[in-house]
Amino acid sequence: MPIDDLPRWAPGWCRRHLGAEPVDVLFRLEQMSDVLGVVLHDGSVAVLKARPDDGCAVAGVEAQSGLAARGFPCARPLTGVTRVGSLAVHAEEHRPGGDVLRGDSPEVAARYAAVFARIIGELEHLDVAPPPTNPRWAAWDHRGPSLWPAVAALDALEQDRVPDHVVATATRVRARLLGAALPRVLGHADYEAQNLRWRGDLIWAVHDWDSLAHQPEAALVGAASGTFSRSTGPPTLAPIASSEAFLAAYETSRRRVFSAEEREVAWAASLWPAAHNARWEALHADPPVAGTALADQAAERLRRAGA
Repeated sequence: MPIDDLPRWAPGWCRRHLGAEPVDVLFRLEQMSDVLGVVLHDGSVAVLKARPDDGCAVAGVEAQSGLAARGFPCARPLTGVTRVGSLAVHAEEHRPGGDVLRGDSPEVAARYAAVFARIIGELEHLDVAPPPTNPRWAAWDHRGPSLWPAVAALDALEQDRVPDHVVATATRVRARLLGAALPRVLGHADYEAQNLRWRGDLIWAVHDWDSLAHQPEAALVGAASGTFSRSTGPPTLAPIASSEAFLAAYETSRRRVFSAEEREVAWAASLWPAAHNARWEALHADPPVAGTALADQAAERLRRAGA
C-alpha cells in the first residue's frame, strides 16, 4: 500500500502519540476495524487500529494491556484509546509470525479449549470495567425489544429472507440464555482460528481484543466451542462432537466441572453466533454455509441446552 494512501489522520496521530510519522505501510486489513501495520520514521513498527467508536474499545485495550503485562501471548498496546472524529484509535506492537491451527476435529478443539481456559483464567486477575455492550454476533443479552440486537445495516434489509428455522432457533436459544442466573466474567467473543497463531504446540498470539465480552463463563465457552474452527472463508458451526470435546477440555484445564445449568447454557450459546451468521447470509443472499450447519445441528444442540 502506498504511503500516500494512509488515512488522513494517521501521520499526525502517529507523530503525537508514537513520536514519529509513518514512512512505509506493511499491510492494511479492513473489516470491522481498519488495521494498519506501519514502519515509523525511527525504524520501529506499530499496528494502528481504528474502529467506529461504540465505547467498547477502551475495555478491550485495557484487558489486552493487562494480559500482555502478565506474559500472556498477545500484542502489547502502545497507546490508550483516543478519539479521531467518529473513530476509536489506538496502536499496539507488531507481533508477526506463527501459524494458523486448522481443522475442526475433537483433538484440535481440545487444543483451542485449553487456550480459552487460560484466557478466562488470566482475565479474572484484571480489574477492567466491562464493555458497555457485547459484540453484535454475541449479543443475545441485548436490551432492545427485538430478537436480534439493533444493527442498522442489517435491520434495513428484508427480514422475510431469514428462514423460519433460523428465527425459531435464535428465539429458543435467547430464551434459555436469558433465563440463566449465572455470574458474568470477561472473555474473548470472537474466538476463531483466524485470530490465533501457533508455534508448534504452543500458542504464539491471540488477536482481536476488540471483541471483549462480559457474559456468563459457560456462555462464552459455549460460543467459542462452536466458532473456534473458522480459519478462512465464511463462518460456520463446528461439529457437535468437537464442541463436546472443547467443553470437556475446558473443564479439565480450569480444573472444575460445569453444573448442569452451565452445561445447558454452554450448548445454547454455541448456537447463537451460528444463528446470527445464518441471518447475515440470508439477508445478503450469500450461500447458506452457517444456515446449513444450523439446520443440521440445531435440534441436538437445543436438546442438550434444555431449550
